[in-house]
Amino acid sequence: MISQLGRLNIFERLRRLFGGNPPRVQAAALPWRRAGGDVEVLLVTSRGTGRWVLPKGWPEGGESLSETAAREALEEAGVEGTTSSAELGRYFYGKQMPTGLTWRCEVAVFPLEVKREVRRWPEKKKRTRRWVAREDARRMVNEPELAALIAGFDGNPRKIAA
Repeated sequence: MISQLGRLNIFERLRRLFGGNPPRVQAAALPWRRAGGDVEVLLVTSRGTGRWVLPKGWPEGGESLSETAAREALEEAGVEGTTSSAELGRYFYGKQMPTGLTWRCEVAVFPLEVKREVRRWPEKKKRTRRWVAREDARRMVNEPELAALIAGFDGNPRKIAA
């Protein structure tokens, strides 16, 4: 039996094989910290639907995807830290646009070990941020591929490239 995550990956491979518009690429930060011996993850609410998501957005200028992730973490969640240059992985979702169209997006996720939380940030009044245990974060997000990435992250960015 194929899992839901497996079906999504098969669907994306078939879509690429037979053509269609390529997904637009965004970058997301996976803000994390150690709480005792456990890893906690910082989630934020989306502006439109209030779903729990990672801070993410579009690259600007010539910035790399990891730089985009760090910028979005500060703008959307008010956190700064050390961003891994290695991707944790990627997931897909449909971004609902104001026109009613849905854009297929591919999101590259970069762990960001939080060193500092700021009191004021650009989207503070538009979003809620919450530190949660990794297992709770996995259950709170809607995208199965993102949930799998969160569940598999143990707070050691050096294991990603292995």
